[in-house]
Amino acid sequence: MNPILLDNARLILPGEVIAGHVAIADGVIRDIGTGRVNSPAAIDCAGDYVLPGLVELHTDNLEKHLLPRPGAHWPAAAALRAHDAQLLAAGITTALNAISVGEEDAEEAVDPRPVLDALADAREDGGLRIDHAVHLRCELPCPDLPDRLRPLLDTPGLRLLSLMDHTPGQRQFHDLDRYRAYSARHGNARDDHGFQARIEHLRQLQRRHADTHRGVVIAMARELGLPLASHDDSDLSHIAEAVEAGARIAEFPVNLATAIAARAAGLQVLAGAPNLVRGGSHSGNVAAADLARAGALDALSSDYVPGSLLLAAFQLGAWESIGLARAVAMVTRTPALAIGYRDRGEIAIGLRADLLRVRVARGLPQIEAVWVGGERRY
Repeated sequence: MNPILLDNARLILPGEVIAGHVAIADGVIRDIGTGRVNSPAAIDCAGDYVLPGLVELHTDNLEKHLLPRPGAHWPAAAALRAHDAQLLAAGITTALNAISVGEEDAEEAVDPRPVLDALADAREDGGLRIDHAVHLRCELPCPDLPDRLRPLLDTPGLRLLSLMDHTPGQRQFHDLDRYRAYSARHGNARDDHGFQARIEHLRQLQRRHADTHRGVVIAMARELGLPLASHDDSDLSHIAEAVEAGARIAEFPVNLATAIAARAAGLQVLAGAPNLVRGGSHSGNVAAADLARAGALDALSSDYVPGSLLLAAFQLGAWESIGLARAVAMVTRTPALAIGYRDRGEIAIGLRADLLRVRVARGLPQIEAVWVGGERRY
């Protein structure tokens, strides 16, 4: 791997933005300096930003490729490669693919095993251009969740387990009218009787299984030393449960009060970048911008729109109260550290050379180049 020198760049460092240069060798950042070096061997970045590759903790994007329409399943290997290319083009160099275990609706369910096998095969074949890891979303009301989850715990690259409960009437789906609209959009329209029967069925599953399975998943995470995330917390009792479980991350809190409580309890608050870009939640939950204004936002996830992560960082970076260096940390260094990655997430000597060259055109950040482990991939 040939040495690379990026010159005439605006480097986004952990606490500041400087005009300078960065040298890469053997896949690692070797030197950082201010000013220009004017070497004929250097890549002239023409004043563009150079920042760390984005770190994504919860992308649902793979599911969109696996199931492009309700009931229309796509081959896992092909879906994975298309997903990889899309993340690369969005500047995401490390991705935790959020894969559901225990999805109750057969029309929407994706069997995790073929997906994880395809991921292992693609790694072995060198068919992936970014670093893919795994985030297993554990649906607690699922009757046989432990049996489904246990065989997946030896998955290479498993970095995170999250405690999920999508039972209607609470958390993300506390508003039943919105839940009904969501179900209809996903091909699950029902008449009033069928809708009520569906809700009662899901609530029975929760009553029978969720508490027991919460304990099982927590025990599995502790045994394997895996970090845990809570999800869609909508009540202070949910934060208390997350703290008791030893969770590190509070994903997508539903309201400001739970986000503030999560942060006060030492959890990293993760919100959706699409929420911030759009100016609000598509499901009626708290706006990510309100979390940021309240000082209750630590990290962002692209969730269902890969391109939102970089755009959200630059939008937040324009806030005088936050600034670009801190906003970029929300999509690089902070999520990396939250799950134990200490070799990436910032421009620092000795860390992986996962880097982006970004030009801002008409107020929009545009990816010009992506290096993953010092190798140009885009």
